[in-house]
Amino acid sequence: MKNQSKIEQLLNKLCPDGVALKELWFLASIETGRQLNKTELSEMGDYPVLNGWINSSGYYHEYNTTENTVAISQWWASAGYVNFVTTKFWAGAHCFVIKPTSDKINNKFMYFILKNAQEKLQNAKLGAGIPGLNRKELQDFQIPIPPLPVQEEIVKILDTFTELEAELEAELEAELEARKSQYEYYRDDLLSSGDNEVKWEELAEITEKIYSWGTPKTEKSEYWENWNIPWMSSGEVNNETIYQTEKFITESGLKNSSAKYVPKNSVVIALAGQWKTRGKVARIRINLTTNQSLAAVTFDHAKISSDYVFYFLKSQYTKLRQVSSGDGTRGWLNLQMISTFKVPIPYKNWKPDLEKQKKIVSILDKFDTLVNDISIGLPAEINARRQQYEYYRKQLLTFKLLEK
Repeated sequence: MKNQSKIEQLLNKLCPDGVALKELWFLASIETGRQLNKTELSEMGDYPVLNGWINSSGYYHEYNTTENTVAISQWWASAGYVNFVTTKFWAGAHCFVIKPTSDKINNKFMYFILKNAQEKLQNAKLGAGIPGLNRKELQDFQIPIPPLPVQEEIVKILDTFTELEAELEAELEAELEARKSQYEYYRDDLLSSGDNEVKWEELAEITEKIYSWGTPKTEKSEYWENWNIPWMSSGEVNNETIYQTEKFITESGLKNSSAKYVPKNSVVIALAGQWKTRGKVARIRINLTTNQSLAAVTFDHAKISSDYVFYFLKSQYTKLRQVSSGDGTRGWLNLQMISTFKVPIPYKNWKPDLEKQKKIVSILDKFDTLVNDISIGLPAEINARRQQYEYYRKQLLTFKLLEK
């Protein structure tokens, strides 16, 4: 391509023998911010707060980091995620802030290099209970340093490609959102109480058990290392159908904590959690344990379809949040609130109509797959665009290196 040949010309002219590698500490400062208490955050505000997660933890009225800064998550499952923040923000104690200190590195070029190595950084995180990225791993990370004209040309190309990719992705996202709206309308219509043979029942009346358990002590490595028991965190409820978990605990962790098994084909409801997790539901397809921020709901499957209840509760996200205690940011649900929440159950001959429940589930499963399955349709196209961009970025950021 024309742009690629221009870069090749610059490389041949300015560094014909190859490009040197330098450790990140030689080129940039690597700092973390200051932790804010949850009570200091709000759902809306002037400046986003980044603190170890891909998305903001909330908003704050002050900032401690200027715009156009590289930020890397240091903590939890997202440790190693690389972001380029174009606005002022508040960096928390688990957010690395990377700023160039050398005139040999372009800030945006440094971001593209680190983003290109994101998977490597994520694989370098340590710890079983609460994994984190070690500062030394970043300090020793080696960055290729072509001459500034080469860096600037690469940044120009990748910025242009990013803009075009973002425009196309926005169009695809808009189409996907339109289809999701159609799906939600159809789902709500199927689950409506318009049928005369529908009885509104409290969850406690149609379930076997509603309970929550706990988390083994994260500082006890023997509870988390050499694990074999799936353990679900509240954030994973966003996956909606759970076939596997990000974390596992050991038999020792199970025996020496309040953690207990939840049988497969149960429903879990987030009582609390990061950002807008509270009130979300998931159906589980494996036996697992959960943390204390999730309520487990089990059923007599000969009478009630757990998937039917899952779909209904999924449609009630806003109402579940409304019945919870606390304010919009720090509210929580409890087992009593969950137990008294009402569900419309189809009836036939004075008994729950299991066949009708299953029929509704079958229709919604097909619709859900059409809209959400990453292997087909619009989500696959969006994913393909991202992979194309990542491949192109990798090619541009691969250099002949100087021989030592």
